[in-house]
Amino acid sequence: MRRALFPGSFDPITLGHYDVIKRGVKLFDEIVVAIGVNSEKKYMFSLEERKRFLEEAFKGEPKVRIETYTGLTIDFCKEIDAKFLLRGLRNPADFEFEKGIAHTNSKLSEIETVFLLTAPETSFISSSIVRDVIRNNGDYTILVPEIVRVNSK
Repeated sequence: MRRALFPGSFDPITLGHYDVIKRGVKLFDEIVVAIGVNSEKKYMFSLEERKRFLEEAFKGEPKVRIETYTGLTIDFCKEIDAKFLLRGLRNPADFEFEKGIAHTNSKLSEIETVFLLTAPETSFISSSIVRDVIRNNGDYTILVPEIVRVNSK
């Protein structure tokens, strides 16, 4: 089975994340969308909310499973027997950042990283931009899946 892990904080899930996952489903037998838990990070949405957003966004997609994890991403890959990491790239800065992580992961494990370019219409979206728009009472609805629009703070 070709299982890929798509890790992130998903605070919140954006249309960019959604697009990469939907396109990744065509490449893998299963995608495990994994919410990384970092106790030192301050989140806008609780872990339960983020997990619910993802579960609702992909409730009709049997090839997508939602999990949470702590620790090293490659350790979680081994735990769930994922041979691939799926990552989205928006711009050259993302590539440079992700390249270093991918090289480190390949030195520490046999996990292969697969990059998908984000769609042009979502390439400007990041969770931090969405959070900033929400904090400032802006219209964030064109940046996130419907489940986030309906249930955000």
